[in-house]
Parts: sequence; structure tokens; C-alpha cells
Amino acid sequence: MSRVTTHVLPPISNNASSFLIEAATRSYKHQYANIYYLRLQHLKDIVERRASNKWKKAAGNAVFVPRVLEVVKAQLSYIVGTVYMEMPLKPNVLRDLARDRSLPNPAPPPKMCSSEDSIMLEDESGRIVLVGDVIKSAQLVTGVILAALGMETPSGEFEVVDICFAGLAPQTRNQPLTQPTQSDAMEVDSEQTLDRRDDDPWLAFVSGLDVGAEGGQDAPIELLTGYLTGEMDASHAPVPPSQISRLIIVGNSLAPYEAAVQPKEVTPTELRKKKFGNEASTFSNVPGITLANHLLDIGQTLPIHLLPGPNDPAGSIMPQQPFPRAMFGKVASYATFSCETNPTFLHLSNAESRTSDDGSISCNLLINSGQPLNDMFTYLPSPPVTRLSTLESTLRWRHQAPTAPDTLWCHPYFTSDPFVIKETPNLYVVGGQPRFATKVVRESMEETEDGSERSCRIVMVPTFSRTQELVLVNMRTMETRTMRFNVEGVGNGVHSVQEAAL
Repeated sequence: MSRVTTHVLPPISNNASSFLIEAATRSYKHQYANIYYLRLQHLKDIVERRASNKWKKAAGNAVFVPRVLEVVKAQLSYIVGTVYMEMPLKPNVLRDLARDRSLPNPAPPPKMCSSEDSIMLEDESGRIVLVGDVIKSAQLVTGVILAALGMETPSGEFEVVDICFAGLAPQTRNQPLTQPTQSDAMEVDSEQTLDRRDDDPWLAFVSGLDVGAEGGQDAPIELLTGYLTGEMDASHAPVPPSQISRLIIVGNSLAPYEAAVQPKEVTPTELRKKKFGNEASTFSNVPGITLANHLLDIGQTLPIHLLPGPNDPAGSIMPQQPFPRAMFGKVASYATFSCETNPTFLHLSNAESRTSDDGSISCNLLINSGQPLNDMFTYLPSPPVTRLSTLESTLRWRHQAPTAPDTLWCHPYFTSDPFVIKETPNLYVVGGQPRFATKVVRESMEETEDGSERSCRIVMVPTFSRTQELVLVNMRTMETRTMRFNVEGVGNGVHSVQEAAL
């Protein structure tokens, strides 16, 4: 089988963030407050310029106040700062320390939002409470940089009448996307609206294989492997396997390990025979070997990018560092097998170098395994907020993990905040989600500082162990399709592979 090929190239600009923590910066002695300061310093001027353009013709001659505590009562003004959400249900270390330790900790609530929440805006001078219907309906999370237009009330609060974010970051190369038709709001694009070619490279995304989970997903994963390698009949597949140029595994490849040791009475003689009086390890390496075998089968025909996720045996703080290649056996010797950080930024092209100017297809990808979105979603009421709308907001905030380090663990950076989105990708993919969803996010020439149009396809990749879905994206048109690998009557060997319904 002849397969369409793509290549990983260096980023076009220097704005692409590196999430690899080098030895020189791997330090934990710094305060987390540095991250908020660096974030505000990077985005404050951008937000201020955008707010100035937005409100320069506003009635009342609004003036910019450089510090939030310098606002004047009854004077229309706008301020820029970092959002802080005061939420009674949010985890609190001091409250945990004061709790009666003889009682088990209560289960964390699925949502941290409540009617008692308050929203504040802070900078280096202090904090001011934001009030008003506009700010209550804005659906914000801690760590967002914004400008607020309004005036201080007699009680010392700042009543907001409008807000402004940084907007989409500059885009070095605007990949052609579908026209802004009804397909932008559909889960899967309609074939009639897109110009598909037989030589278009497609990218395959899967998340949450959960190899080793109880109940097992062996049959769907075997079907997935057979499709990607071209060993299975794919006549009814939405995309021929020969057009899939890469597989990107977006976290949670292995199921979380759960000890299965049952406590039992131990005699003194047995205790003396045990090393340090401990039970022998019950850890099984079978899931790791099984995953390595699947990767080897796929890696022989297809380049693979592997990101760690929250359930994988990797560091729990963001950004997660790459897996050790030695974990995966023979496939680790392939140059086409890449262990990535989480998040990661990739620049892909069907040309071998950037000097090629023969109509080559190029695409910038920003990918993470879902921890930032899952954490932000606990701040927001749903409905009306959806995961897709929250993911869209991160582009307009220019930050993919604003809740770090407040409720999302992250490395204590002290020179830069790598989670700031300095360049709008063509494709923004998030794994570990309950269901598939996608949308094209756009900004017109009138909304951007340089007068250029910007657009980005955002994609939520569902957990494979629950949905058996594979997501496919066309690198040229950003068309999206899904495939579901259903297994029916496994005992009789009957299976079906079907495209997700529109």
C-alpha cells in the first residue's frame, strides 16, 4: 500500500512554545506567583490596545487606569488585570489542614461553581471586586487576562458594562479552511461542501485507549490497528488508510493501575520471610507490553506521536514530559515513533523542507490531553456552558491553561509562561473528552490588530474505551470525520466499522 507522507518541520516562527523542561529550569524553589506576573506582563499591553480600539468611541470618554486600585468613583474607565474566582467549593489547603483528620475527606464536588462565587480582578497593586450582569454572564475562570469597562460604585466595587479579551494570537500561515457555512457548527463536515482530493494527507487522532482496563478493549483496538495498517477491509471507511499520514495518540494510553491485593492475616513467621515486612509487588507489566505490541504493529506502516495523559504513568504536573522510549520495546527504535510532551506544538507539512514552494500543505497543531479543559469545566455551570465553548474561549483568552497553577498543577516557571498562546494554530486538538465535537473559530480583519483574518479548527477527541471513535482531520481543508469501531457478537467474530452519523 502506497501511503501519503508528511514531515515534521521546525516551526515557521519563534512564537511556538516549547514544553520540554530542561535541566537548567527544572527547579521547584520558586513561588507560583511568578507565573501570574509573567502572564499579565505578556498580555497586558495586547489587551489594553484591543480595549482602546474597542471603546475609543464609547459614550462617556472612558479613560485607561493603569492600576486597578487607582480607579475613581463615578468615572467611566477601564482596567486590565488577572481574573481571580473566589469560590467556597474550590479546594483550600488551609481548610483541609483544619479539618478533623479522624474523618475521611469528602469526595470533591463535580462542579466548584455556586451562587456564592465572587469575581475579582487583580494586578501588582491589589484586587478589586467586579460586579454586574455582564461579568456574571461572561463565564470566566481564574487566570484569564481581561480588560473591564465600567466605574467604581460607592461600596468600592467595580460595576462592569463591557469586557475585552486578547483575541486570537497572530497566525504565521493561515491554512485554507472551509467557508463559514453551516458546516462550522456541525460535528462532522458535510462532504458536499468540501473539495476533497485523493492525495490529501489526513491525520488520525485517538485518545483514551485505556489498555489494561477491566472489561478490556482488545477487539476495538485490534480493529483500529487493522484499519490504520491497511490490513482490514476499509471499503466503507470515510477515508482510505493510504491517505492517513500520521497517528497522534492524545493521552491515557494505559488504564490507571488499581491494586488488587486483598488484606489478609500474616503470621510472624511469614512476616520475617518478607523483605521489610511488605507484600511482594502486584504490579503487572502486561498492559505495557500489550500497548507496545499495538504500537509496533502500527509503527511499521505509520508515524506515531504519543502524548502522556492524566491516567498514564507519567508526571502529574503540567506540562507532562515525554515517556521514556525504552517503555515501548522495538517500536522505540523507529525514527517515526515520537514521544511528545503534553501539551505539544507540531508543524507538519507534506514537503520535506520549508523552502518548497510547489503548493505544499502545511499545518500547525497545538495538542493537549485534556487536563486544562477538564479543570476549567469544573468552574463553569453546564448548561449553558459547553466544553466546546470553553475550548473556544481559550483561543480568545490566548491561554490554554489559565487555571494553572490555582487548581491545575503545573511546573513553577519563573522566566516565562509557556501556556500563553503566542501563535494561533491551524488545528487545536484536545483529548480525553466525553464526546466528539468540533468548530472553526474565526476573527475577521476588523477584529485583529494587523488586519489579517485568523481561523483555527478546534477538535475534541473522545475517549476511545467508551466511544470506540477515531477522529480524522484533512490537513489541507481541515475537514473532520469520525470512525466508530463497533464489535458485535465477538464470539462469532462479527464486527462492523462505521462512520459516525452526522
